[in-house]
Amino acid sequence: MLTVRINDTDYQTDVTPDTPLLWVLRDVLGLTGTKFGCGIAECGACTVHVDGKAVRACSLPVGLLNGRPVTTIEGIGSDPLGQAVQMAWMEIDVVQCGYCQPGQIMSAIALLRDNPHPTDADIDAAMSGNICRCGTYLRIRQAIHNAAGLIT
Repeated sequence: MLTVRINDTDYQTDVTPDTPLLWVLRDVLGLTGTKFGCGIAECGACTVHVDGKAVRACSLPVGLLNGRPVTTIEGIGSDPLGQAVQMAWMEIDVVQCGYCQPGQIMSAIALLRDNPHPTDADIDAAMSGNICRCGTYLRIRQAIHNAAGLIT
């Protein structure tokens, strides 16, 4: 049994240490907000936070967490920064199909936590690992700027 701390709750999981965190979240714990996209950490759909840093859950073996806390898209609503990003996303209707948006939002929060006043170049660099097949990149960038204005 492995204990994982997800969204401030400890869970006992009967998985092997090499099980990707994504499958623990989705298949074991039923937290399906984090999406499967590519399985090789290239698209960003599975982005979560470990110790506040954006990581790809599809390629992170759960055994490497070593007690570090994980935050998923389901856990950001109680955080003021998470609320600001969600509000900014909704205000300008960023979402088109929505599949990539949990990962986009998690990456945006991590960016704003490290850099509360990012430039376009900062945003583009931080978000470059997140693919949006619908091409909502300009709205994503604007929402990040708007969220930054909400937290200042």
